[in-house]
Amino acid sequence: VVEEALAMAQLPGGRPDAIAVTCRPGLLGSLLIGTTAAKALALAWNLPLTGVHHVQAHAYAALMSTPTWEFPYITLTVSGGHTSLCRTDSPLDHIELGATLDDAAGEALDKGATMLGLGYPGGPAIERFALGLEPDRDHFKLPLLAKDSLDFSFSGLKTALLYTLKGPGGKRDQANLIPEDALPGLAASFEFAVVETLARKAMRAVHQEGIPRILVGGGVACNQRLRKRLQHHASQEGVLVHIAEPAYCTDNAVMIAGLGHAQLAAGFQDDLDLDAQPRG
Repeated sequence: VVEEALAMAQLPGGRPDAIAVTCRPGLLGSLLIGTTAAKALALAWNLPLTGVHHVQAHAYAALMSTPTWEFPYITLTVSGGHTSLCRTDSPLDHIELGATLDDAAGEALDKGATMLGLGYPGGPAIERFALGLEPDRDHFKLPLLAKDSLDFSFSGLKTALLYTLKGPGGKRDQANLIPEDALPGLAASFEFAVVETLARKAMRAVHQEGIPRILVGGGVACNQRLRKRLQHHASQEGVLVHIAEPAYCTDNAVMIAGLGHAQLAAGFQDDLDLDAQPRG
């Protein structure tokens, strides 16, 4: 992978100026492999090294798609493993306002897709299955929590889908109680409940912090229904929404390199004792 990337980049001298690597948060095995490889390259090539926070890099991916930066922003990061709201005062300064209490939004969509008999990853599968269908906006109660809460909880919504399919107290291995031709509409309603919750929470953070600008990154930011609902709410109140380009929504090396460059420019460099951290 490294050889292919260097060949495509056609760098003068064949080597980069520095090494940036995802060191947190995430799956420990993946992080260990990445940080070990990065440290080895930094040592062998005598290059500066910087460890990058994966979730903050998703925010940077949204900045990369924004021609002119005007801080601060409300940042919504939404993926399979992480759902959070932050106040972003610079590419390097983030204050967490809310986070997931159980299932992240992407995880809820994945599990919902499994219940509906769709493929993996679940977000794109549900989006294709429900494409063009108008949801029943009242079918699922939105999990907005307390009126001032900026945290997220999608486990109850996931259970509501299960009970709609299988009946109250139903199990996943039981037969569905609703006909097959009703499943696409149900998928649209479930998808709407997830993305509408995300959009309303983002607007809630806008109001609480008094910041009329939103950055959105992470794999679920590719979802077209989410993009439309965010733009719908924002346009009604003159709020600007900047969403990462689809190619840079899912986990990618470009956002790691981008944030890594910003960190090194600000003097943040790591030693070869940099370690992987599976949590925040």
